Amino acid sequence: GLVDFDHVSINNLQRQILHGTSDVGRLKVDSAVETLHEINPDVKVQAYTARVTPDNVWDLVANYDVVIDASDNFSTRFLINDVCVQADKPLVFGAVLQFFGQVTTFTRTAECGCYRCLFPEAPDPENAPTCTEAGIFGVTTGIIGSIQAAQALVLLLNRNGFEVGSVLENRLQIYDGTTSSFREIKLKRNPDCAVCGRREFDFRKVDYVDLCAV
Repeated sequence: GLVDFDHVSINNLQRQILHGTSDVGRLKVDSAVETLHEINPDVKVQAYTARVTPDNVWDLVANYDVVIDASDNFSTRFLINDVCVQADKPLVFGAVLQFFGQVTTFTRTAECGCYRCLFPEAPDPENAPTCTEAGIFGVTTGIIGSIQAAQALVLLLNRNGFEVGSVLENRLQIYDGTTSSFREIKLKRNPDCAVCGRREFDFRKVDYVDLCAV
């Protein structure tokens, strides 16, 4: 399943390999599905032309085994995390800005925390520039996206009896494009987390716009 409400713009092309110049103005999901079918016509892709919201997010994730978050704003990241906790779905998280990226996998095991354990609250908007304001070094998205894809494949293979290694459970991998280096930060589940630490949590009762001051 592929979810995106936006259209391809010219400034997307330096960092999104699914689209080309002839796709500018098209829906991103349409261009993406076409490119994926060119690579492998046997792959079944369900496209959702929609913005991820509290009203549709449960239906979007319900039929899938793994969720990959490649969103670009805090309200969507919190929403995706929260529904994955409530639906007990593993989540592969990735984010990029300028020359830097970070990625981890929240496996939904008892020992593994969630995105809210890492970032309990959204930063002040003044301290969180958007992609448009700060820019993105194009290859950074390819590096982080490839790691996310590998995480999802390893997770699925392991769950289907193929022991191929481990995912970044309780480890945040940080990429620095200015030094071509990686480092890891150990993560720990917060037993008092407002989301994964509370059985009664319900994402439907959260105002994600006010929460993230978008």
